[in-house]
Formats: sequence, structure tokens, C-alpha cells
Amino acid sequence: MPDQNNAVGATTSPGTTSPGTTSPGTTSPAGSARDPHLDPPLARSLSRRHIQMLAIGGTIGTGLFMGAGKTISLAGPAVIFVYTIIGFMLFFVMRAMGEMLLSNLNYKSFSDFAGDLLGPWASFFTGWSYWAFWVVTGVADIVAISGYVDVLAPGTPLWIPALLTPVVLILLNLPSVKAFGEAEFWFALVKVLAILALIVTGVVMIATRFTSPSGAVAGLENIWNDGGMFPHGVAGFVLGFQIAIFAFAGIELVGTAAAETKDPEKNLPRAINTIPVRMLLFYVGALVIIMAVNPWRTIDPGSSPFIGMFTLAGLGIAAIVINLVVLTSAASSANSGIYSTSRMVYGLAQDGNAPRSFGKLSSRKVPRNALLFSCIFLLAGLVLLYTGDSFMGAFTLVTSVASVLTMFVWSIIMVSYLAFLRRRPHLHAASSYKMPGARFMPWVVLAFFAFMLWALGQADDTRLALVVAPIWFLVLGGAWFVNRKAPLQQARVEEWKAEARAEKAALGR
Repeated sequence: MPDQNNAVGATTSPGTTSPGTTSPGTTSPAGSARDPHLDPPLARSLSRRHIQMLAIGGTIGTGLFMGAGKTISLAGPAVIFVYTIIGFMLFFVMRAMGEMLLSNLNYKSFSDFAGDLLGPWASFFTGWSYWAFWVVTGVADIVAISGYVDVLAPGTPLWIPALLTPVVLILLNLPSVKAFGEAEFWFALVKVLAILALIVTGVVMIATRFTSPSGAVAGLENIWNDGGMFPHGVAGFVLGFQIAIFAFAGIELVGTAAAETKDPEKNLPRAINTIPVRMLLFYVGALVIIMAVNPWRTIDPGSSPFIGMFTLAGLGIAAIVINLVVLTSAASSANSGIYSTSRMVYGLAQDGNAPRSFGKLSSRKVPRNALLFSCIFLLAGLVLLYTGDSFMGAFTLVTSVASVLTMFVWSIIMVSYLAFLRRRPHLHAASSYKMPGARFMPWVVLAFFAFMLWALGQADDTRLALVVAPIWFLVLGGAWFVNRKAPLQQARVEEWKAEARAEKAALGR
């Protein structure tokens, strides 16, 4: 594992040494035992604009475009507070992740620092759970893509987009990481422009007091006139979190791109620090406009409110364009997912937690085998499309499972941060990118995730995720029990224990 001396802003202090030396707290993190036959590291090819748009693209996902209607139907105008609270909590997850990644520039992703700080088991569980999360999310995206293709071209067999999408994703990701960055840059730009167009159109409709065919007049008062801000009470407010949480899945995507980011000391903080502004504009701003133009009870929970608003405005062509944008959003999410899963499986293979062939790079520094492996699992979207009752029903099922998996990963990030504060206080003290409220916010965020799990159990269509997810962790636990007996894993475990003892001794504990 990486050398602790690559800390941003780190200075020599008790428990640290100058580069090239070894002492407790600065030795290469536990688990540095790696397969010597694997390829050199990934290339740093993602520029500032790539990483900024990757962060934005990860924030604006299918969950916002496709799931906002159902969230509004469950929570009413309180959905504004739902998205704001979730965004507030996840900002601290991102700041904790940023501080740890920048404390050691050899970390490839959050799976690396989880294994370093909590033990090799954490790297195994985090890596494979994040892989499963993006595979499940990719299936949700294929369900969404197939649904919108059916809207744009009625009668198109569902298997065509379900098969074509993985092929396109492979072609986008195989050439190089820069090719992926370019594709995601333009995907994210399309989503940003679509939301800005919706906000501008909505502001014009509100300013001109647009009247819908039903007689409703556009105005901000529509937000609170029908039952106030909490028309369904506390129960409705809680239910709103179930679908809304998935809209934020992928926000941690910049953490998987750490090893391929140019000048990470500058670009990662810039991408993370803009999260609050993006949340206010793209989530809260868009939802306020939608509910001001359309009284919230009239919004169809089974379709995208973005498309509905342009249709209401009489902009038929714009509505078709938004259908294409939502389709692009799903493709963008799936594209990001394939990128993330391939890099995560590559990292797992480097640590002996996946077959050695997945740790090989192509001549263009792309983990080709890991990429193809992940794409195969997207074909599960075909099964779901032909066995589910509806597009939204299938979407809700897979997004609920994805939400549990991503909350596990976010929780591991926060638990890792608590271990980081305890084991390496000198790196936290020297950091130029400290998480605000470092001593208490990790506990607040973890309590919030516990609340989220409880919220998922309050409705039948999301409760199933709480049954499926434990099965995944049981399977993963069995796999780790077998894998940890391998000589490479035994060496990593012993190395981690030795370093933990050395750090404890250095701190006088």
C-alpha cells in the first residue's frame, strides 16, 4: 500500500519521517503485499474539466430525472427539505473522503484507504459492494433507457436497447481513460444545460402567470397552498427519502478517479467544494420550479416531471428533447458505473481480492478484462424488463437495492475517517483540507444513514432491498472467509496488524 509521506500539506512531526524513511504511522499502509506479476499503475489523464464534470455528472443522475415525480408524490413540497438534508449529509462524506485521499496520493480510491485504516477485510467488502452497487445501478439505467426508447420510438423491442447499451459503453471506455472523460464531459454538459433550460422556462412561466389547461396558474404559492409544506405529515416526509437517496448515488465517483486525476491536490478539492452549489441549483432549484409551475398533486409519479413541464408549456419538441436528455442521463450514469466498476475490480485484483486477469491493463492503460466482466452483468436488465410489471416498478426495486449498497460504502468512508482521526492524528493536523466538524459530524452522518435504512423499510416496494442486501453481505462474507486463507491475504493481514501495533505504540497508547 501507499507511502504515508505523500500527505498534502504534511510536515515532519512526531510519528512522521522524511520521505524515503520508515517509522510508525508513516510506513506504507497495510496490505502493500501485492501480486508482483500485475501491470504498472493507471495513468493520470483526467484534467480539471473532466473531474469537475465527472463530479457534476455523478450528482445529476437518473434518480433525479426519473424518480423526482414519485418523491414529490410521497413527500409533497417537503421534498425540497428531503433533497437538502441528504445533500448536506453527503457533503461531509465527500469532505472526509477528500481529506483521506489527499493524505496519501497513492490511494487509488476509497477502497484503498478503507483497507489501510480498517483492515484488508474492509477493502474487500467495500470494493465488491461498490462494484455490486454500480452493476445494480447500471441495470436500473438500462431499464430507464429502454423505457425512454419505447416513448421515443414506440414498438421498439425492449431487447434492442438492453443489448445495445453495454456494447456502446464498452466502445466508450476501451480506448483510454481520457476518452471516457471526454464522453462523460459532454454527457454531463447535456444534463446541466437541460436543467438550466427547465429553470429558465419555469421562471418565464411563473413571471407571465402561465395558466395550464386545468386552470392552475403558475406561481410560487403553488408550493405551499395545497396542504402546506408537509401535506402528508411526518410519514410522507420520511417516505420521500426512499427514492431521493438514490438520486445522490454516484456523488462519490470522483473518489474512484483519484488515481487517474491530474494534479489531485487542486482538482479534487475544487470538485468537492462545489457540491453545495450544485445541490441548490440542480436539485432544489429544479424542484422548486417544477412545483411552482405544476401544483404538486398533479405531477404524475410514474413519469418524469421534467418532461411533463415542457409538455405543459406547449414545447412539444422540447419535451422530445428532454426525453433524449433523460435517456442521455441514464447512459451517462451507466457510463460512469462501468468506469467505476472496472477500476474497482482492477484494484481488487491488485490486492489479490479478484482473479489476477482483472489486474491487467491494456496498452492504453485501461483495465480491459475488468471492464468486460462488469458489462456482462448489465444483461440482467433484460431479465428485469421482461419479468417486471412496469418500468417504474422495476426501477424502484433496483434503485432501492442500490441505495442500501451505496449507503454501506458511504458508511465505510465515515468509519474509515474515524479510524484516520484515531490512528493518524498528525496527518489530520497537517492537512490543508480538513473536514468541517471532524469530531462529531461522522457520528451525525452515520446516525442519518441508520435513519435511511429504517425509512426504506416503511414501504413494500423498497422493503425488499433490506432482504436482498443482507444476502449479498452473507455471500461476500463467505467469499472473504475463503479468500483470506490465501498466502497473499495472510501477508496483508499480518502487515496491517503490525502497522496498527506500531502506530499505537508511537502514539503512546
